[in-house]
Amino acid sequence: MNNSNEFQAFEDIIEEMSMVYRHDSRPWMIGFSGGKDSTLLCCLVFEMLNRLPAGQPRKTVYIISSDTMVENPIVRDYMHRMSAMIGERGAELNIKSDIIYPKVEDSFWCRVIGLGYPTPEAPGFRWCTDRLKIRPMNSYILDTIKNNGEVVLLLGVRKAESTYRANNIREREIEGKVLVPHSDIANAYVYNPMTELPNEAVWRYLLRGDAKSPWGSDNKYLFSLYQGENLGEEQSVIGEISEEKIPVTGNSRFGCWICTMVKEDKSLNAFINRGEEWLKPLREYRDWLLKFRTTPGAREYKRRNGVMYRKQNGELGEGPFTMESRKKILRKLLLLEKETKRTLITTEELKQIDLLWDREGDLTRRGLVELYAEVTGNRLPWDQYKVPLFPEETVEEIRRLCEENQVEFELISKLIIEINANKNYTRSAMVAKAFDRIMNQGWLHFESIEKGLKHED
Repeated sequence: MNNSNEFQAFEDIIEEMSMVYRHDSRPWMIGFSGGKDSTLLCCLVFEMLNRLPAGQPRKTVYIISSDTMVENPIVRDYMHRMSAMIGERGAELNIKSDIIYPKVEDSFWCRVIGLGYPTPEAPGFRWCTDRLKIRPMNSYILDTIKNNGEVVLLLGVRKAESTYRANNIREREIEGKVLVPHSDIANAYVYNPMTELPNEAVWRYLLRGDAKSPWGSDNKYLFSLYQGENLGEEQSVIGEISEEKIPVTGNSRFGCWICTMVKEDKSLNAFINRGEEWLKPLREYRDWLLKFRTTPGAREYKRRNGVMYRKQNGELGEGPFTMESRKKILRKLLLLEKETKRTLITTEELKQIDLLWDREGDLTRRGLVELYAEVTGNRLPWDQYKVPLFPEETVEEIRRLCEENQVEFELISKLIIEINANKNYTRSAMVAKAFDRIMNQGWLHFESIEKGLKHED
């Protein structure tokens, strides 16, 4: 790429964008993460729209950011600032920016602390992406389709990003077509205008001139967010940083600060190494949670549906975190909030977790609100309305009788809660159905089943 036509590839993309944009009235939608590729895509769309002739009809371009609620705090703050600036500068171009969030019941903490979900683990146990990102975005897309009939999704993916992405793009390409039908969403079409751009070209374009984006942000700051990791994919032609001649890769990936899919969070470490030492307690908590997943006794020996199983080595398979483990995770998280003075779990999440704990067998109905008051010194808004299902002495008597008669307290407490939840229904079958569901859970009969199987052998 010589100096005379250094940015010709981008001019070609803008020209193609203009043709696709003017072809029909279908609104466009862009997922904006704040990273270099989505930033470049938005820059090119702004440039294309600014070049349209006066009086040219302008259809809506939705630029959507997804906040998982556990994003790296620095990146999250940056993404929110960019979304606000894009919305303000893009209004006259009929650009609308929005930030979407997962449903509270699907949030990371509601799943881990509320239901005891084990934290995500490589290679295959990755429940988080679907609930925190894919579902909220798909819901937004479907609502837009409902109001407009069809929608065009612009993606900032490039073959140069990774071999996996390159193969994925090639699989979805249809020879001779600019737009391809979305593989999962009806009436949604995908447009990939940047697939052939190499990494160094992306940064060259973003940092050209004064390095300002069309909405007024400084792309040099964005570039700085990527520094500090030696990822080794390729050395950028942009240059080097610091006296130690550290190569600039500009190819970092940001993610959730609590991500347990990796053994070491290189992005979080890079920020800390550059002076953001207030992130250290977050890293320590994340490292603790990663290890806690495999701590003996931290998890149940049955799944949430009551099924028990043995692994290939003969050991019992593990399921969700125990209630005591969940309380420990929440306690340490609330202490982390006090230490960092940042909101890490919302009041809405705490309320949902409280409801989930009530259904999990907490006969006191006071477990969460008392823990919160103890750690923070404050009372939750609904604290005064949390009345125990039974007096404390009654609960202790139930526990004593269970021990005396060798009956699982968990079984009795769940039966009591189910009966109490269904007691006002006129159809007695509701109670019977709930009773049967609990009594037929596999963990109650696992020992007998194993004895029977051994006897058959």
